[in-house]
Amino acid sequence: MENHRPREDSHKEMHGFRAFFHAAREHFSTRHPIGVAGRDPPAYEPHQDLRVELPADACAAAAATTGGRQAIAVVLAGSSTARHLYPSAASWELILGALSEGHPEAALLLIGKHAPDGRTTSRITRAELGRLLAAVPATVDSFDRPLLEQVALIEASALLVSPHTGFSFTASAVGTPWLAISGGNWHEYFFNGEPFYSLLPDAKRYPPFAWDGVAGEALPALEQDEDGEGPRTPSMSIARIRKDLPELLHAAEILIDKRLSYPTRSPRTSPGSSPPTTATGPARSASTTSASCTCRRPTRAPPRPRASSSSGGSRRR
Repeated sequence: MENHRPREDSHKEMHGFRAFFHAAREHFSTRHPIGVAGRDPPAYEPHQDLRVELPADACAAAAATTGGRQAIAVVLAGSSTARHLYPSAASWELILGALSEGHPEAALLLIGKHAPDGRTTSRITRAELGRLLAAVPATVDSFDRPLLEQVALIEASALLVSPHTGFSFTASAVGTPWLAISGGNWHEYFFNGEPFYSLLPDAKRYPPFAWDGVAGEALPALEQDEDGEGPRTPSMSIARIRKDLPELLHAAEILIDKRLSYPTRSPRTSPGSSPPTTATGPARSASTTSASCTCRRPTRAPPRPRASSSSGGSRRR
């Protein structure tokens, strides 16, 4: 099942994005025709989990990094060209400092990519990264490591903390809870049976989810955030981060302590239906190291949708 975007004119110049789908077609074999999300065929079998089984060398490298310590993975920014859509270095200092104080034994693994290899890179500078590494001793520079090693670092972590980024969705495929600093252009939508917490902003004060202006106006931007670090969309401003920091710390605690589970309900099956056949296929990173992807019906009951509130009350989803 493919996303519809590779067929859109707006994505023709996004060579890294298109290369991903080209690589998928090259490295995966299918028993059924390839479909496009939202179109028929193929039929969709709900309530299945995708699990990535990482190669041993990637897992060993991650274990060497953590050294047996509890770890919290942190993806600081996505690859959007708009830096103002992600928290500033000052905001990350607040977040990382508070996480380190609340979990003093944990290593904070800062994950991202700066290497100019023609693919997308993290929209945070090396100088900003260096500032965070110097300010919070528990941080570990995990930038520019092989892709599957970075995924293994997320798997080895008790929690992933990040704004909305494409890479962050891998957490649920390796069994790691995701605490999303939500409120940028896009909402979160793929959780794969794993606990998660979308930290939503007060929508009246900090407008979220403009879908990059596709469905209306783009997200507003402050000309200068109060931390003096340039423009910032209000939902990622330091004022918003400061306001929601207590809830962020609470969410981190309940996810790490496994006090928040994925919602479940009784399975619904049609008469005569049978479980889907397990399918596997190799996926290769730029380093040509292989991982195995398995799609299977979960042993627990499938997820039950939950409502969320964009302002006031509980903002857990």
